[in-house]
Amino acid sequence: MVRTTPVALAARAVWTVTLTVAFLLPALVTGAVLAVVRGREAGRRHLYRRSTVLLTRLGSTFVKAGQVLGTRRDLLPPAFCDELAVLQDAVAPLDPAGTRRALREAYGEEEPELFAELDRCPVASGSVACVYRGRLRTGEQVAVKLRRPGVERLMTLDLALMRAGASLAARLPVFRDVPVTEVMAHMSDAVLGQLDFTREAANLRRLRVNLATVPRVWVPKVHEAACRPRCIVMEFIPDLDVDTARRCPPALQRRFASSGLTAIYHMLFVDGFVHCDMHPGNLYFTRRGQVVVLDAGFSVQLTEELRRLFAEFFMNMSIGRGRYCAEIVVRSGTGLRPDADVPGFLTRMADLVERSHGLPAREFSLIAFAGEMFDLQRRYGVHAAPELIFPLLSLLVIEGTVRELDPGMDFQEVAKPVLMKGLFGQRKAG
Repeated sequence: MVRTTPVALAARAVWTVTLTVAFLLPALVTGAVLAVVRGREAGRRHLYRRSTVLLTRLGSTFVKAGQVLGTRRDLLPPAFCDELAVLQDAVAPLDPAGTRRALREAYGEEEPELFAELDRCPVASGSVACVYRGRLRTGEQVAVKLRRPGVERLMTLDLALMRAGASLAARLPVFRDVPVTEVMAHMSDAVLGQLDFTREAANLRRLRVNLATVPRVWVPKVHEAACRPRCIVMEFIPDLDVDTARRCPPALQRRFASSGLTAIYHMLFVDGFVHCDMHPGNLYFTRRGQVVVLDAGFSVQLTEELRRLFAEFFMNMSIGRGRYCAEIVVRSGTGLRPDADVPGFLTRMADLVERSHGLPAREFSLIAFAGEMFDLQRRYGVHAAPELIFPLLSLLVIEGTVRELDPGMDFQEVAKPVLMKGLFGQRKAG
């Protein structure tokens, strides 16, 4: 890990605080005016929207942090999480000089020996890396994911500032019952994990093995000999387009929806190793009917106990056993607020499960269900475990895609055979 110097940290702090104050003061004034004229909710939404714009201006670390924090619907207002969920990296691709530097940092003098061809124009660009198309000397077409030069130092500085800010915020009375430092620690780990290309390559290899038994799911092969700590080289999958599914016949769209959802369920209930970032930029469909899963930097390993609790929760939700589901949520949590009302939570949570069980498939919404559950946790003082929230996010992220492809998809019915395998079937060792 890169070390931060006091001078560099101070300079970054001054820039960050100056931009934040300059950006938020007008937003606060406008939000207050809107609250008076149109109501408090309008004022809050304006502030939430401007806050997400600020995160984009502050740069890639803050965007990544916002994306992760947007999953904490158990702690943050749902409207704020909705705004954070649409944060997107807005980073220009590396220019030729930046590409040369990235290749030099990754390979030194080895690069000409590995690649027969390497297009220096990126085919994809993000805040952490750019992706290039190439061909190994052995003939395989590959995608080369190169880490941006300097990104580790920048993220280390920014996260150090965020941790310092979280330590100060944790002392304020308004945050007395919120696990601020714990949330920041999990967020920081999630962001820094996307810099660890060695781990991401291992995650991809593991997902490829785990999902090999799920029909029509394709995780690209990793070419280990060509990978380096700053670079992942994997199988190139041609013609990936976010609009492919929309141009396919309805029958094929329904197959896509079923395969994608089954893949998520398999991760959650059978293997316990979960890709938590299945947004449309990491989930593609091919005209041959395959579901392609990319970018495994944000993946979580559930403990065996949490994997089983998660599976038991969904199994009991599918048969309407509300009280048992409510007890699982309490058992899987990280603790209770001093003023927690556990009996009240159990009663209301059981009611939520029983109401949801009676809904037709088209009307059931995981996002609405999770939103109400998190609201109950906030209201009654039951802290959720991040290890469960992040995997649940994978379901919430994919729900919109699945509903678009197959509006009548029965999420609970598709889950049942996978749940049976996870709870009672033969599983691979971790």
